[in-house]
Amino acid sequence: MTFNYPEFLQLVGLYFYPFVRIGAMLSIIPLYGIRAVPVRGRVILAVFLTIVIAPALALPPPVDPFSWRGVLFILQQVLIGLAMGVVFLVVFQAFVVAGHLIAMGMGLAFASMVDPGSGVQAPVVAQYFTIVVTLLFLAMNGHLLVIQVMVDSFEYLPIGINFLNAESLRLLVEFGSYMFSAGVLVALPAITALLLINVAFGVVTRAAPALNIFAVGFPVTLITGLVMLSLTTPLILPHLQELIHRALEVITQLRLTGG
Repeated sequence: MTFNYPEFLQLVGLYFYPFVRIGAMLSIIPLYGIRAVPVRGRVILAVFLTIVIAPALALPPPVDPFSWRGVLFILQQVLIGLAMGVVFLVVFQAFVVAGHLIAMGMGLAFASMVDPGSGVQAPVVAQYFTIVVTLLFLAMNGHLLVIQVMVDSFEYLPIGINFLNAESLRLLVEFGSYMFSAGVLVALPAITALLLINVAFGVVTRAAPALNIFAVGFPVTLITGLVMLSLTTPLILPHLQELIHRALEVITQLRLTGG
């Protein structure tokens, strides 16, 4: 069995270009792209996924990866992979925003620890939400859903030189802004309760100026925040399901300029 040069380029591209897209997505997506997962592990996972996925894909155009056209192909795969990774990242970051808002109301904004996903300092409340959301995501087979979405993306985002169109970029920006509104929605019950507590302490301070409000107020806001966290935790699953549903809608609506 012999191959001519164009067929050889197609065979190389059939495995190389999907590997680039998969690797770009795994580098930023939650669970797979956290710092606790070594780079070598992500590369090995991307190789195995490519070996499984590539035979089911259509053959790409015979383009030399070292040519300018091949560079455009590689750049397209990187941008598509990062775009899909960012969409799933927004789902997790919405709960981090909620944790920040609740921590500020409780007075625990100063109590922070290193986030294993981003490597930066984050309040312990945000870490609590991150752990719960991660466990729920795994229980819902979200890690398998990510792989399925990645495979399906090759149908409506085929390999080529076309990049995401303006409508797709608008969808990504709008979903990124939705991260903040979703975070506020998750934290709204706790924020409202803590706001009422602070207003009540403001009235007490005006009525009894000699009262040491800091010695009394901090334990009350802390206990109220913990109680509201226990009441808010069962509501995390519906919010997570809604965010995942919106994320899948955004990804399936992404289109290329020539499509």
